[in-house]
Formats: sequence, C-alpha cells, structure tokens
Amino acid sequence: MAARINPKYAVGVGLEMAAILFAVPSTRRAELDTILKEDRISRQSQKIRDAATLGGKAGELFVLVEGSEEAVKTAEEMFAKIGTKLPPAEHEQVLRRMKEEDESASTGMGLFFTE
Repeated sequence: MAARINPKYAVGVGLEMAAILFAVPSTRRAELDTILKEDRISRQSQKIRDAATLGGKAGELFVLVEGSEEAVKTAEEMFAKIGTKLPPAEHEQVLRRMKEEDESASTGMGLFFTE
C-alpha cells in the first residue's frame, strides 16, 4: 500500500495524495525513465534524487511519485520490477530530507533574487 502524505500546497482541507518511494539502481535508469513516461505515472508529481546525497547507498536513485491512488499503485507495481520499496521508517526519513533539500534550494533562490 502506498504511503499517504499531506501535500505542501493542498487545496481544501484534508486533501491527501498517495505517495510511493523506491530505491532504484542507477544502472537501471533507462528502464526507470520508460516507467516514468507511462501515461498515468507521467501525470503525477515525480522526483528523482541521487540516493547518496540523501543518506542512501551510492549507485542508487530515490524515486518519489505522488498523486492519485490508482497511478501510485501502478507505479508501485512497475517499480517493483526494477527497484526496492523503502520501508516506512526509511520512507519518512528520505521524504524529510527531500523536503529539507527543496526548502534549502528555495531559500537560496530567494536570497539570490532579493539581493
């Protein structure tokens, strides 16, 4: 089952999106790109990060797909062929690190444009 998270800029109260987070070997990047282009998955929010930069193993990518329950389920089925679903505790840690990275980048860009 995909994890459920509250998106940062959700419209409406209690609106939640499904999310799935996988570790995929970098050597399987071509297969990953093919899966991410699948119609239902391509319409969802996608993030790909080098796992080593977020505390994961070198030579792996973290792949996050957020969106509709059906699309996330499809992504989970397809990613299972090329990667490993992160356990809940690691899932939460990686999501927190991704959010911190995004916020840090936003802060840096804000400083860049205000000076």
